[in-house]
Amino acid sequence: MKATLLFALLAASLTPAFAADVPAAPNRFAGAVAPAERFELQGMLVERFGAGGKPLVLIPGLATGGWVWQETVRAFAGSQAVYVVTLPGFDGRPAVEGNPFDAAKSALKELIASRRLASPVLVGHSLGATLAIALAEELPGRIGGTVAIDGLPVMPRTEDSPPEQRAAMADAMRQRMAAADPAAFAAQQRQYMRAIGTVDMGKADDLAQLTSRSDPAAVAAWVGAVLALDLRPGLSKITAPVLVLAPFYGPDSAAQGGISSADKVAYYRELMTGTPKLEVAPVENARHFAMIDQPQAVNDALRRFLKNL
Repeated sequence: MKATLLFALLAASLTPAFAADVPAAPNRFAGAVAPAERFELQGMLVERFGAGGKPLVLIPGLATGGWVWQETVRAFAGSQAVYVVTLPGFDGRPAVEGNPFDAAKSALKELIASRRLASPVLVGHSLGATLAIALAEELPGRIGGTVAIDGLPVMPRTEDSPPEQRAAMADAMRQRMAAADPAAFAAQQRQYMRAIGTVDMGKADDLAQLTSRSDPAAVAAWVGAVLALDLRPGLSKITAPVLVLAPFYGPDSAAQGGISSADKVAYYRELMTGTPKLEVAPVENARHFAMIDQPQAVNDALRRFLKNL
């Protein structure tokens, strides 16, 4: 099984987009939960909710802000500290110079060290999950657990490509995506959210309205950086348990070559080969933003994971 929701963002970014309309109703994701604390580290915004317990660090995916984690914050901030980050270049934040993936890793390491977070559990979505996996590889013994929601150590469908080919693909993708003006970028975001992001079209449009606040050039740089990565050689270094959640939406199956939920779980498990303590589980009736489509299922999976640490 090769086609995945994660990889589909590349195809969606290059297909013709239709004009975006402004939702008549208030954006359901814009009214974020008020944090107990708000600060910046190396251009990364950090919002803390709750206190005590085993700390969670929530890392959003491409073009999204901390608002994507509202249901997770509501579920866990009453019993433990929850740190929600917004990466540079996303949600109206300025981009950073150089490789954005490396910059984000540095900022997250500073967060863990400066706040003396003891065995934090990293929960990432999409490229945020790839960041969480990278940190678990580089900080063995410091990370208490990693939860990856539809994010992997290598971009699916590129796992058999040699490094030089992956680098060339990354450069081409950066150039194509960076050329989009704000209107075209907004339309692409809406198209992507409706086709790949979520099952509910109203939620898709609300999410797209917010992701469109991100810098198109920064988004292009992030896509290029992640496309060039292959973290599989370091998976054996991870000492903490890892949970990978694989969303599956039956009506999309035909477009994915007729795969089943079990097929997708098996493919994700294959890409995580070498991880010492690995669980891969499906999230049914969900697209790429599983925590938006099925917040209860994702939160229940996270609770079970935390209970077993």
